[in-house]
Amino acid sequence: MMRIDIISAVPDLLISPLNTSIIKRAQDKRKVEIFVHNLRDYAYDKHKQIDDKPFGGGPGMLLKPEPFFECIEKLLSERAYDYIIFPTPGGKYYNQQMANKFSLAKNIMILAGHYKGIDDRVREKFATDEISIGNYVLTGGELAALVIIDSVVRLIPGVLNDSESALNDSLMDGEIIEAPYYTRPAEYKGMKVPDVLLSGHDKKIKEWKEEQSKILTDKWKKINNLEK
Repeated sequence: MMRIDIISAVPDLLISPLNTSIIKRAQDKRKVEIFVHNLRDYAYDKHKQIDDKPFGGGPGMLLKPEPFFECIEKLLSERAYDYIIFPTPGGKYYNQQMANKFSLAKNIMILAGHYKGIDDRVREKFATDEISIGNYVLTGGELAALVIIDSVVRLIPGVLNDSESALNDSLMDGEIIEAPYYTRPAEYKGMKVPDVLLSGHDKKIKEWKEEQSKILTDKWKKINNLEK
């Protein structure tokens, strides 16, 4: 069973998403254990202070190193971690291949920053993987942690049933986008499902899906400046 530990200054942001839908199902099936650690539980001064002003000036508050070190070192004393992930705008862009890699791990730790960020000594000492989920800035790393967890947990064997299988998802086989899908009714508000999908002709359906996949993949590459 996989174990995921998340260290956060605002753990309430994580509780509902981690106890809903596929992630909840995965925990109920005992495919994954997810533990959220409140950074304030590792701040030992009387005010439970976890942030302070950055050296060198500038706006915002920075998460202090001591609570992170305390929590991380405690967890590391109990087990080895395959990956200690630090979501950050300066990290490597996250993709499906990275999700596939993480899904094979036994133990993962995610360090969620907040406010202006985390004292860089935490990253320097512990982070094995620095991940960016996009070229934009969030209030904290909690949402990025949820994106990573959702993309990883659904890949664990037995989490999804056959109808939800992740094996044929877009980007699973590299830079390939799936063909569009349709369901009943065959016509809705004048918009019709492509005739080929109603034909029952497996070979023609397969050819149509391959053609549409290529069209959508080419479009995706163009709008994301991925064309070579």
